[in-house]
Amino acid sequence: MSTTNRADSGKVEGVRSRQPKRLLLAFLGEFIAQEWDEPVRTGVFLDVLHGAGVAAPAARATLDRLVSNDVLTRERHGRHLEFSLTPAGHAMLAEATNRVRGPDPFHPNGDGWTLVTFSLPEELRTLRSRLRSTLTWHGFAPLRDGLWLASGRPALAAAIEPLRADLPDGAVVAFHAQELDGFPIASSVKDAWDIDRIRGAHESFVKTWSGVQLDATSAVVTRTMLVADWLELLRADPRLPPEFMGAQWPAPASFALYRQIRAELAPRSEAEFTAMTAQRTGISR
Repeated sequence: MSTTNRADSGKVEGVRSRQPKRLLLAFLGEFIAQEWDEPVRTGVFLDVLHGAGVAAPAARATLDRLVSNDVLTRERHGRHLEFSLTPAGHAMLAEATNRVRGPDPFHPNGDGWTLVTFSLPEELRTLRSRLRSTLTWHGFAPLRDGLWLASGRPALAAAIEPLRADLPDGAVVAFHAQELDGFPIASSVKDAWDIDRIRGAHESFVKTWSGVQLDATSAVVTRTMLVADWLELLRADPRLPPEFMGAQWPAPASFALYRQIRAELAPRSEAEFTAMTAQRTGISR
């Protein structure tokens, strides 16, 4: 991999801002969910997000929101606060990791098309927002009011399981379909997804991460930013069949670059994380 010098001593210059929540989820997924079973002090999170350009007040507020959303638990030990993943947080990150680290994240999961229709009253608008976010992550896009379309056979039942207890009976209906003669799916694909925008997301990822000097900054911070950008790209790409994506589709280049950089960062970032958690004395909140 090229290590061409970039501005600001190798700092990764993303063309899109990195949301604190996405950075925290990336950090949790990479370093906590599968490899770590001890509470982590506030100061570790603040250090990592500070390195990614997030100020302490925004980082603390995001930690608070993850506690409110049952992703993290928070306990005080003396002057310090420590955070751990909840069972729901573990389950959410495990499900996301299946695609984040999957061998073919941009290929349709099966054949045909899956359609979902749902109806939720206005008083459940927060639940409706969560459902829409879940559908988007799994490759769905709104085709028209209340009707969402995805290619292949997404694992929909598992995807909405965390929401099922709050969903009214019959609120979500899903079915699998095949294209019919005389009704080409191409027009629906064009209506539901902006293919040029998806291509642009891949090109942006490649531009951001090509030629980054990996040894110029914290490996934990760089890996966290890499995975945060990868999460954003996975959310942008709905895994459509190749015939709809045009010539010289950039997804293979994005995937190869991501895997190469993550593999290069892994040994140093894991050693650095171990040192951070062992040496960090914590910050009073």
